[in-house]
Amino acid sequence: MSFRIPVVSMVMTGHHVTVTDELTESMQRHRRELHVHCYRMLGSFEEAEDVVQEVFLRAWRSRDTYAGRASLRAWLYRIATNACLDVLRRETRRGSTKVADMPWISPYPDQLLDELAPPDAEPDAQLIAKETIELAFLAAIQVLPPRQRAVVILRDVLGWSAAETASFIDGTVAAVNSALQRARAALQHQWPGGRLDAAPAAEPSETERRLLQSYIEAHERADADRLIELLRDDVRLSITALGTWDGRETVAAGLKEGMNSLGAWRVLPVRANRQPAAAGYLRRWGDDTFRAFAITLLQVVDGGLKEMAAFERPDLFPLFGLPAVLEDPA
Repeated sequence: MSFRIPVVSMVMTGHHVTVTDELTESMQRHRRELHVHCYRMLGSFEEAEDVVQEVFLRAWRSRDTYAGRASLRAWLYRIATNACLDVLRRETRRGSTKVADMPWISPYPDQLLDELAPPDAEPDAQLIAKETIELAFLAAIQVLPPRQRAVVILRDVLGWSAAETASFIDGTVAAVNSALQRARAALQHQWPGGRLDAAPAAEPSETERRLLQSYIEAHERADADRLIELLRDDVRLSITALGTWDGRETVAAGLKEGMNSLGAWRVLPVRANRQPAAAGYLRRWGDDTFRAFAITLLQVVDGGLKEMAAFERPDLFPLFGLPAVLEDPA
């Protein structure tokens, strides 16, 4: 999937306007990092796309307020943060740290995260720290009130100063510092062991690669026992909009009962949110085609599976550059 567009196309007062000026071209260079920022704020890849379009529309309409007097990046982050806060004010979302209870949460393909410019090309671009894009972090910050969420992302994830953050959300430095203190305390409770100062994500570890391969082989061989061997005692299985199962015994029972009840599997390795992931294609009994079924993100801790978060959404597959169906190798 290509996320770049050569110019900004906007509909304004019923007329189609194509913007090709230098300001717009400069704005486009920040598009991916703005999308990641909106994704962190909202938890949804699709909503982030919509909001980034709104950000560029707002920026073009208010271009006279920029006029080069401030950092373009800071100006865009201000617009993006407030656009996200507007979305969150309009919606009532139930606070929960369980991915299955948050139907708006969606994965972010690593190949799109990799589009962020390296620091030698874009000095202001932020490298993606693994723990600040993983599902565990996204789930934890969904519990925070919107302004606290904005403050902790701007201050602790992106490194903006208290004064800059205050200017983004039309607050005071004192209010920002107070909100940050409350947000950090809430995160410590909701996200135990999490760190916001983690190093930028590295290549997947050998342990992650081996475990993902074992996960894939277990599915394709219809071997529930092999998959159960990979689980930690504190494992959690989440299936969006269906439910959450905690603990090795509970998850194992569910896998034995349901892993192969729907049909046969083919599974492709992918990565999302800087985590190993699997794209599962299901051939239902009586069908002759493997069809896109679910993207499952895996959290690997100390060599075992701590969490499996399944998104049963075939519409996500194009984001990973994957087809809707696979040919049966038999």
